Parts: sequence; structure tokens; C-alpha cells
Amino acid sequence: MAAKSAQPYQEHLLIIEDDKGRKGISLKEASYSIGRDQNSDIRLSSQFVSRRHATLFRRLREDGSSFYRIVDGDGQGKTSVNGLLINGRKLEGHDLKHGDEVVFGPQVFAIYQLRERDVFPTIPPDDPYDITLIDPAMMFGEDGDTPTEGV
Repeated sequence: MAAKSAQPYQEHLLIIEDDKGRKGISLKEASYSIGRDQNSDIRLSSQFVSRRHATLFRRLREDGSSFYRIVDGDGQGKTSVNGLLINGRKLEGHDLKHGDEVVFGPQVFAIYQLRERDVFPTIPPDDPYDITLIDPAMMFGEDGDTPTEGV
């Protein structure tokens, strides 16, 4: 049987800390609005966060893998009041990499994590090879004919 190649698997996570504590969010959608607004996809609890503070956009690379880009504001040109501090630098946009820290305001931040691993295809359920567990008491002795006693 020919070996099947591994398929890459990516999991994008955003760990948020705000006035309500810490929570992890698995990113799967094409875009997310981030802010204090009740209609935000990722809601932040702090008076220092704008209603439409930032927007995340999923992008594809040539190899088929994906990444997220964070943009200050609503993603349509209107920026937040305090802006984004990404890895200690004030930026309007940034392609997120594993470990990046995004600060939205005092004690309100997010850490981006990219978990990658290879997924190997499993053996189909109709495998012709049967594995049977053997009780040691069923083992044969040295002569090959008689079972051994009290192994």
C-alpha cells in the first residue's frame, strides 16, 4: 500500500485579555470586527477601547496556507481613537505572526498564536490485516505443541 503524504493543518488563535479576564478565540471566519460595540464579532470590555477598534482579515498565501491581517479601525478607513500597538510599535496594519502582541488600550491586549502540524491520513476501516490480542496463558511451550503452565 502506498504511503499517503501528510496534509498541513493550521489553527489560528487569539488570546484576549480585557476587564473581564482572559479568553481564547479560535479564528475560522474570513473577517472579524474587534471593539467595544455590542455588534462586534470579538467584543472587548474596556472604556479605553473604541467601538470599532480593529478588523481582522484572513488572507491566503501562494502555497494555500492562510494568515490574518489586523487593521486599525473598521477596515473601511475610519481608525480607532487610540490606535494599535503591535509588538511595541504603533501600526495601522500588520500581518500577524505567531506570538505577536496587539495592545488596544491599558490592560487590554491580544496575543496571536498560529498552531501548525501535519495531519496524516488514517488507515481505511476495511484494512485486511486483523490484530488479535493473545492471552499469555495461550502461549505454546518449547516443543510447540503444549501450552505453557502458569506464565
